[in-house]
Amino acid sequence: MPVWRLALRNKVRMAPGNRLEAARNIRIRHCQISIKGTGNRLVIEPGANLRGVQLEIDGEGCELRIGAETVIGEGCYLSCRESGTRLVIGRDGMLSRNVKVMTSDGHEILAGGQRINPARSITIGDHVWLADSAIVLKGATIGDNAVVGIASLVTGKVEAGCVVAGNPARVVKEGVTWLR
Repeated sequence: MPVWRLALRNKVRMAPGNRLEAARNIRIRHCQISIKGTGNRLVIEPGANLRGVQLEIDGEGCELRIGAETVIGEGCYLSCRESGTRLVIGRDGMLSRNVKVMTSDGHEILAGGQRINPARSITIGDHVWLADSAIVLKGATIGDNAVVGIASLVTGKVEAGCVVAGNPARVVKEGVTWLR
């Protein structure tokens, strides 16, 4: 889908030297897309459905990928910031309202003149459900078929087929899947 077509129902700001690859059969409306820096890539795969979502890429050589048939609800914020980071969401996922997924803290924290909070990539597997107001932070990996409970905070690894909940998120059930 050409960028001009996305701009019909969305606010798109993209600096030169970046790529936006959107399949033809996606539904994306009332979204804000901001791509700063150079060599960055936003990929939205076939059948993805986004409404009222804020997508942000800011750095050099970053990639934000939304898998096929993934649904992302209103008020979600996906941020892939700082050079070389990737934010990858697998296919057939569901992000409910007000979910935040961020590869960076947004500001550097220094101790003894050295940065102690570098950005890190995030990988979310296939058929993952992030419930309302869940937060996924830098370095997190969420396995296939996992469920993240309402207002939970994920900062590490969630195994496939697990339900996690709380702040910080802890395993409450294993060996599960979910249905829409």
